[in-house]
Amino acid sequence: MRGLVQVAQHADDLDRATAFYRDVLGLRHIATYRPPGLAFFDLDGVRLLIEQGAPSTVLYLASEDLETDVARLRSQGVAMIEEPHLIFTDDGTFGTPGREIRMAAFKDSEGNLLCLMT
Repeated sequence: MRGLVQVAQHADDLDRATAFYRDVLGLRHIATYRPPGLAFFDLDGVRLLIEQGAPSTVLYLASEDLETDVARLRSQGVAMIEEPHLIFTDDGTFGTPGREIRMAAFKDSEGNLLCLMT
C-alpha cells in the first residue's frame, strides 16, 4: 500500500452537497455521474466521493490559518460546532516538537462532521 487514493462521504442530497463542497469549501469539482449519483472532488490529490450510499465520515481538513478559514466559513452561513482551540502540543511524534495543533469543527450541508486543523 502506498497512500490514500479516495475517501467517501455520505450525502442525502447530491446537488446540495455538491454546492457545499464546491462553493463553500472551495474544492475543485472533478465530475458528477447520474446515474448512479456520484460526485467527485479533488482534496489535495485525494479524490473525495460524495454519494448517498456512503457512510458518514469525519474529515479532518488542513488549514494554514484557522481563524481566517473559520471566519470565511461563518461568512457563508456555516455554524461552528467547536470553536478554534488547542488540541495538542506536538512532542515530536507528528512533526516539530512544540508545534501547536489547533482545530475547529463544523457540519456540512448533509450533517457530516468536518474539522479544520492547523
